[in-house]
Amino acid sequence: MKVIAFDADDTLWVNEPYFSEAEQHFCQMMENFLPIHSTSQELFKTEMDNLDTYGYGVKGFMLSMIETATRISKGTIGLDGIERILAIGKELIHKPIEILPGVEDVLETLSQKYRLVVATKGDLLDQERKLAKSGLEKYFHHIEIMSNKKEHDYLKLIHHLDIQTNEFLMIGNSLKSDILPVLAIGGHGIHVPFHTTWAHEQVSHQIIHENFREVNEMLEILDFL
Repeated sequence: MKVIAFDADDTLWVNEPYFSEAEQHFCQMMENFLPIHSTSQELFKTEMDNLDTYGYGVKGFMLSMIETATRISKGTIGLDGIERILAIGKELIHKPIEILPGVEDVLETLSQKYRLVVATKGDLLDQERKLAKSGLEKYFHHIEIMSNKKEHDYLKLIHHLDIQTNEFLMIGNSLKSDILPVLAIGGHGIHVPFHTTWAHEQVSHQIIHENFREVNEMLEILDFL
């Protein structure tokens, strides 16, 4: 192994619970039009329809909330409603960075033996801001903020790093985005589950692969690296 890449959101720091909280506030705001669970379903549908246009991240989430609110209110949400949605999104952007347990110890140890990389999806400005506020940037040789995490995206990153696929290890909380594409191209993957996973990232089947490991917490990684 030459390079170890880490996902950022819900691998290095807390992310999804903040989105869930923002979604809850939005759904409560729309209760006069639809029940909370129905608004949540409508928002998810909008997000999926918009992924190819807006990508991942807070800004796309905000635009999808506005679009959903406009649709389910039949255009009656008004400027006041849009301003409330923007406030929900801005609050999400300014959430504190909460580093997950064991992360800094693992980065400190592994950075002495391997090249470490951040490989994460999301809005460029937002992810750069979170990384800077986290204080973890010093551990990383390279930062890759990706529009998506498909096989070809990882191959581009590996080519840029000038290594072979079997010299690349990806660590993350999402089986769909962090692990399966890397295994498919001949790399290695370690899954570190997080207690909350966005519905779009969930994988129901069991993964059995010689290059795959799963740990309960980040510090366990040091047992075999």
